[in-house]
Amino acid sequence: MLSEQATPVVRATLPAVGGALDEITERFYAGLFAAHPELLRDLFNRGNQATGDQRKALAGSIAAFAGALLEQPGARPDVMLSRIAHKHASLGVTSAQYKVVHEHLFAAIAAVLGEAVTPEVARAWDEVYWLMANALIAIEARLYQEQGVAEGQVWQPMEIAERRTETPDTASFVLRHVDGRPAGAFRPGQYVSVQVTLPDGARQIRQYSLSAAPGRPEWRITVKRVDGDPAGEVSSWLHAHAAVGDRLTVSAPFGDLVLPEGEGPLLLASAGIGSTPMLAMLDHLAATGSNRPVTVVHADRSPESHAHREELRRLVDALPQGSLHLWYEEPGAADAGRGRARIAELDLPTDLTAYLCGPLPFMRAVRGDLLARGVAPAAVHYEVFGPDLWLGGEA
Repeated sequence: MLSEQATPVVRATLPAVGGALDEITERFYAGLFAAHPELLRDLFNRGNQATGDQRKALAGSIAAFAGALLEQPGARPDVMLSRIAHKHASLGVTSAQYKVVHEHLFAAIAAVLGEAVTPEVARAWDEVYWLMANALIAIEARLYQEQGVAEGQVWQPMEIAERRTETPDTASFVLRHVDGRPAGAFRPGQYVSVQVTLPDGARQIRQYSLSAAPGRPEWRITVKRVDGDPAGEVSSWLHAHAAVGDRLTVSAPFGDLVLPEGEGPLLLASAGIGSTPMLAMLDHLAATGSNRPVTVVHADRSPESHAHREELRRLVDALPQGSLHLWYEEPGAADAGRGRARIAELDLPTDLTAYLCGPLPFMRAVRGDLLARGVAPAAVHYEVFGPDLWLGGEA
């Protein structure tokens, strides 16, 4: 927790710091990449930097952490920290890099706030930073230990054993170790990072959920090509170039949106490519003969754009207490609703555990419907593909 000396200073200055965080983080990244261009080339997502999403996510996490220290001084926002730490571990982030971030972040704070950053203010916010950084370093050290790897050494060469077109803009890739070893254990719902070398020499990294159950000798990921401006650099490269027999650099599995043990009821709600972690969970439930009640909700643009549609139906049908509810924005499926997913129409128990994955507006709408029906906030979990822009707004 914050010290007695730092608490009133952080409380008094949080509005000013919070209000300037967007400018602070913009200056921070500019200074960081000027001093360490290799970080933008080989670690940070250049697309998220171009859109400003990474800047917003960093600002949200700092504000959320500082606010939590003030509102609940005896607790720690472990849900938020765990989500960040898993993402960091999947990128191979090391403890030494936190010192580099500290240097450039506090230079940006001083540049933006000027004389308002007195020695007392600097010490208080330094305390906030290192409370958050040291908590993340500790969690990441545990994650590396659980994977049996040294700090940051998460990468391994893997070979594409199979490629399959799922929809016009979605492909699945089955990955195996080049030396014939089984791909390794993971928890249903986790993801891996994939690093590719692009034509300009940059080694960009993206996370993809493992979309089939553990226990097989190979892993499977499903990649949607990201169009737009900017287009997805890694997804576009994989769709254009990745072929059977090619090698990819892949991380160990990470991610804390994982299937819980027990027999309690579940809601798995997804939209678009957000169905991929749900597929692994359903595959595992079906393979283990689970009898727990599972309600599956999926929303998509159309039946033709719904990746793994028939596989999803087959997995839900294999569950004695499974039910599937589909919604499509475009017509064309007699067994699906039209428009947005309407959770309010479903008969759901209030003691369920919910897992959400998809675009942020979809997840916010589903979460709001669940809370309105009496589901506990702590029972609603989510996964974000890309920077977590929800961090500052969690209840």
